[in-house]
Amino acid sequence: MEATGSGTTDAPPTPPPSGLADAVMERLTVAYAAAADPQRAVPMRAYMKDVAPFLGLTTPVRRALAGTVLAGTPRPDEADCTALALRCWALPEREYHYFAVDYLRRHVRQLSSGFLPVTRHLVSTDPWWDTVDALAAHVVGGLVTANPRLRGAMDAWIEDDEPWIARTALLHQLRHKEATDTSRLFAYCVRRSADPDFFIRKAIGWALREYAKTDPDAVRQFVAREATRLSPLSVREALKNL
Repeated sequence: MEATGSGTTDAPPTPPPSGLADAVMERLTVAYAAAADPQRAVPMRAYMKDVAPFLGLTTPVRRALAGTVLAGTPRPDEADCTALALRCWALPEREYHYFAVDYLRRHVRQLSSGFLPVTRHLVSTDPWWDTVDALAAHVVGGLVTANPRLRGAMDAWIEDDEPWIARTALLHQLRHKEATDTSRLFAYCVRRSADPDFFIRKAIGWALREYAKTDPDAVRQFVAREATRLSPLSVREALKNL
């Protein structure tokens, strides 16, 4: 499956001033570059369909280094998170993007509704499932939970021509469990049910399968009712554990 969408057409947001981001980025680039493994980077890049170059850091090594880099740093505010995420995303190697995603997940409660445009930039720049799905479930989902008025933004994202933006809308409630807005979940699945994009169809099934852990009967009934609209892939994914 080839990557769809290689980047945004709009100018990227400008990182705000942040002394914390300055300090973290200085430590991070030194630590990650010193541990780089060019031979390991080759298959990692191939596995991710050449969406970005890699330094060749395994997940345990990358996260251990991140812990060292962040040791003793203060809790960030939204400007710090914005600056750090945008500066990481401006670097080509994928491990920096992963660092930003992990950092935003950890500090999502520091973010306001005003962070959503930054998240959209991250989702739509060098998009692939490895970053998009974590941003959707843990960052966008967290923003919507804290700011229910952002549901209107999700209503717009599900209509977006960029499939990764629509996938984010489909998956943003992935961790909401009993707090899931089921009317929106089901409406979003119906809205994109005819989409030929593999990742949209997969996301529909995944979102339904995850909610089935909370309310299996509701998912069974929805799939039965909409079986002629949903793709076989979506249906198979939705009912996999039922």
